[in-house]
Amino acid sequence: QVQLVESGGGLVHPGGSLRLSCAASGLTFSNHDMSWYRQGPGKERELVAFINTLGRTAYSTDSVKGRFTISRDNAKNTVYLQMNSLKPEDTAMYQCNARFSKDYWGQGTMVTVSS
Repeated sequence: QVQLVESGGGLVHPGGSLRLSCAASGLTFSNHDMSWYRQGPGKERELVAFINTLGRTAYSTDSVKGRFTISRDNAKNTVYLQMNSLKPEDTAMYQCNARFSKDYWGQGTMVTVSS
């Protein structure tokens, strides 16, 4: 059974940092492209960052470029999202996604940016 378990969310002040982790099991992690999505209050889910099996990354929104960094550790079956200079508009439920022949989703971890 495939499981993706996110962790690392929480409450942080504007300008602060968090590192999200997504631990995968039940799949061949190195074969899967990995992504982080988020859904803010009253908003649709959006793709935030992507990393393919070769480690190539992409960031889908200008608002996170230069502040967020996605990475993966295939030895630990884990993908990370380092988030710096957080803003209130980054408040959202963050979910990781694994994709190879199908999509797998985690339950998500909540990030709240507030003073």
